[in-house]
Amino acid sequence: MGDEPLPRAERMLREVFGRRLAVDFPLAPLTSFRLGGPAALYVEAESGDDLVAVARAVRASGLPFVVIGKGSNVLVSDGGFPGVVLRLGKSFRWAARDGDRLSAGGAMPLPALAGVALSHSLAGLEFGVAIPASLGGSVRMNAGAHGRSLDEVVERVELFDLDAESTHEVPAGRAGFRYRDSDLPERGVVVGATVRLQSGDPVEIRRLMDEAREWRRATQPLAEPNCGSVFTNPPGDHAARLIEAVGGKELSVGAARVSVKHANFIVAGPGATAADVYRLMSELRSRVHDRFGVELEPEVRVIGEIG
Repeated sequence: MGDEPLPRAERMLREVFGRRLAVDFPLAPLTSFRLGGPAALYVEAESGDDLVAVARAVRASGLPFVVIGKGSNVLVSDGGFPGVVLRLGKSFRWAARDGDRLSAGGAMPLPALAGVALSHSLAGLEFGVAIPASLGGSVRMNAGAHGRSLDEVVERVELFDLDAESTHEVPAGRAGFRYRDSDLPERGVVVGATVRLQSGDPVEIRRLMDEAREWRRATQPLAEPNCGSVFTNPPGDHAARLIEAVGGKELSVGAARVSVKHANFIVAGPGATAADVYRLMSELRSRVHDRFGVELEPEVRVIGEIG
């Protein structure tokens, strides 16, 4: 048994993490959907040594591996995840200013970083208050809101490479940023990033932040479990418009249903399962494709096997 992947990884991680390693750890509370099963192994890294330990355990065992941040754009399988789930701990939640640049750890919530920018009268990150994600996750998926996105302000990314067991700097120009995506490697952990902003009027910065917050309150189902935008917008169009046009707002599967407030949001009612959400996503994609010939691409990341 000792040479099987799961016990081997557990043993290696236990040597470094001790009681900080969790087995069959429930992931649902870590996601904004509040859905899904447990992680076979779960750790929160607080140092470079912790990250090296994870890298070695994953490589030696061959287990699947995934990083989770604020859990705002993920759908965890009802069966959970059969490998190692890593989350950056509190020591990766920091921010520092150097002139018109802000550097921060990967666990720093983007709305909090926008608040730090305001406190230093730095403009350019106001849209970040409308993105309920960690900096690491936001950078990896090039998150955006209000017609703005992270690639407009990110200057460099600090990436821990699981294969090299070391952290290196990736200039923004080499990160392959594009609409809601990047070329940052799957076996890399965004442990930090630097954004370049510009001096601004704090009154105007606050006004823009308040505007972004109000827009989010007015247009999104914040009171119900959801993952944010389910699909990316097709070129020159909006996923919400296409979904509404095929009667999506009247659709539900099990206890999962399309939000009446915003058609590109799926909300999870009491008793909903990840499978309900996934089936509803599939139905929406099918209807839109049949009617418009457009393939809706999921923005939500699926963790584990569904369907």
